[in-house]
Amino acid sequence: MRVAMNQTPRPVEIEGVSKSFGDRQVVREVSFAAERGEVLGLVGPNGAGKTTTIRMLLDIIKPDGGSIRVFGQPLDGAAKARIGYLPEDRGLYRSLRVWETLVYLASLKGIPNREAGGLANELLERVGLLAHKDKKVAELSRGMSQLVQFAATVLHRPDLVVLDEPFAALDPLNVRLMKDMVAERRSEGAAFILSTHQMSQVEELCDRVLMLNDGQVVLYGRLREIKLRFSDHAVNVVCERVPPGLPGVRSVRDMGAYTQLALDDGVQPQAVLQALVERGVAIERFEVAMPSLEDVFVRVAGRKP
Repeated sequence: MRVAMNQTPRPVEIEGVSKSFGDRQVVREVSFAAERGEVLGLVGPNGAGKTTTIRMLLDIIKPDGGSIRVFGQPLDGAAKARIGYLPEDRGLYRSLRVWETLVYLASLKGIPNREAGGLANELLERVGLLAHKDKKVAELSRGMSQLVQFAATVLHRPDLVVLDEPFAALDPLNVRLMKDMVAERRSEGAAFILSTHQMSQVEELCDRVLMLNDGQVVLYGRLREIKLRFSDHAVNVVCERVPPGLPGVRSVRDMGAYTQLALDDGVQPQAVLQALVERGVAIERFEVAMPSLEDVFVRVAGRKP
């Protein structure tokens, strides 16, 4: 078999990684990958091992075992320059001015000051903070400071971006702005790892999900496939009425805005849709009933995120 030598390596490949602190094992045999142009959601209850996994990925702490490859090789200085990281514990220099902060942080990624200055101006204008470029970070609101740190995270156009609770303290307009900027970099091939407790954000943004619980992988896969795995074999219908006696329908439940039909084992949703059409029912909406990611989380972890 001939192996192609020019295949682009994955941004992240982690295999069997473990980490203990003293006699407490916080990460156990965790494996996953991040692909180019996708957003991978990293979720789990507090203490599940998410932050430790991120810190091992970024070489902040060393794993006890397993392997971590970034862009096809162990993490080195060149690879680190291709990564952007927005930590949950924000860490800007409060005495520096906003523009100076961005230029300095860009220089740590190898960008010359003149180029970094232009990029800083562009990003500050994009996030609506250009008029505040000469303010000290300490003079900014919490939300403004977070936008500055996000700008610093993506200023050098990284190929891998790790975001830890990126939407905390942001109003809805700035959340939308940040999501749009994520979508732009993603369309250009950047990979994102999003760690958050906000399941609605994961459902909106993520292609795949990695769920940790007690340091172990308990769910990993494409978002839709995971939700289908936990569905209750039912369909939701919006129509004027649901006729009685539909074949294959075990029960009918009025949910207010829609009606949920629980199906017998082995009955396909398409068969129920055909039965409704044959009975002359005008259907406004028909869909497979999917649990929310939060519902899945509760069923797997036994508690709310």
